[in-house]
Amino acid sequence: MEAVVLAGGMGTRLRSVVSDLPKPMAPVKGRPFLEYILGWLEHCGVERTVLSVGYKWESIRDHFGSRLGSMELAYSVEDHPLGTGGAVALAVSKTSEKTVIVVNGDTSFPIDLSELLARHGQTARGATIALKRMENFDRYGTVVLDEDRIVAFQEKTPRESGFINAGIYALDRTFLSGRGLPERFSLEQEVLEKDAGSGKLYGAVFDVPFLDIGIPEDYARAAEFL
Repeated sequence: MEAVVLAGGMGTRLRSVVSDLPKPMAPVKGRPFLEYILGWLEHCGVERTVLSVGYKWESIRDHFGSRLGSMELAYSVEDHPLGTGGAVALAVSKTSEKTVIVVNGDTSFPIDLSELLARHGQTARGATIALKRMENFDRYGTVVLDEDRIVAFQEKTPRESGFINAGIYALDRTFLSGRGLPERFSLEQEVLEKDAGSGKLYGAVFDVPFLDIGIPEDYARAAEFL
């Protein structure tokens, strides 16, 4: 099993509490947040992970090197910002498995990756997105399902309940190929939103705790959460 972790974020909104570090390197109980994510991937049986890095990426390489436990680590370095889509495309090009797990480096959603891959493999799917059901929220957009097929993405607005994109994907390696995409693009806006309803996107709902450390209030919860 191979994975890509998007770990190039600057953490602009966390500057008041974490300065001069890539966002996934924000310390939690004396360890980088990213270390918890990588430990979960290794626990799930991932054998090789490509870290998609950019801002101050050397701090990540210097901390982790080329291995975490039994898991090999490689690096996909953005010389200039590529957007989420460009970063994924570059990192996936450095993998070899037919299906690749893609994970955000600033969220924790410790699902069973074997189950995600099993659901992804049920039909000819381009991408399967791990979803979380949320109650009383306004920070995230929502995902609309028809059974397990994703038919729409709705913008952020206060909602009593709904499914959110939890930032974990099972992607076919060819999912982004042949689209004529630029080097820099948004995975969410220029691919996922356009593919909604096409039969290429599916959702898999998991009932496990979810944490996004993107704002100081939630970062403050990370120690208790993890």
